Amino acid sequence: MRLKLLSPGEMSPEQKSTYDESIASKRGRPPPPMMAWLNSPEMAKHATRLGAFLRFDTVFEAKLSEIAILVTARHWSSHYEWYAHKRLALKGGMDPKIIDDIRDRRVPKFDDPKGQLIYEVAKSLHEGHGLSKRLYDDAIKTLGERGVVEIIGLCGYYTMVSMTLNTFEFELPEGEVSELL
Repeated sequence: MRLKLLSPGEMSPEQKSTYDESIASKRGRPPPPMMAWLNSPEMAKHATRLGAFLRFDTVFEAKLSEIAILVTARHWSSHYEWYAHKRLALKGGMDPKIIDDIRDRRVPKFDDPKGQLIYEVAKSLHEGHGLSKRLYDDAIKTLGERGVVEIIGLCGYYTMVSMTLNTFEFELPEGEVSELL
């Protein structure tokens, strides 16, 4: 870890307010990158609120949101993010084979056309920096405008999360080993 993370007793009132808000949220605890973001308390407050919305309140069930998050974690080779969201994806009912395929950079086979499109949109955003007309049209038809906007939000937010975790070298919990090469 490259950064000293503050304990609640070391936080300014503004930092502590954001920290307390995260504990009172659906998460029940502060997300690890927020602890780094607290160095910019206003950013931490807004980023944490955005993250809570994207994690819990999009139009997608958890299993579908986790596709975009795992694609993003894999794109950035964010070891901590992969570790955390693989567990959440499994808990949300994602097929372990899909998780393995994303990890190994193979194209997964989805039974659900929404899952397939979320995967394609996330991959295209990261690797192609946008969407082809065909992919855009298919995504709008299947996911709706709100769904496409929220996939973009998930990929963008979890890019920031991955960059934070990678830059400050957040470590996996003791005894855990990264699956990402």
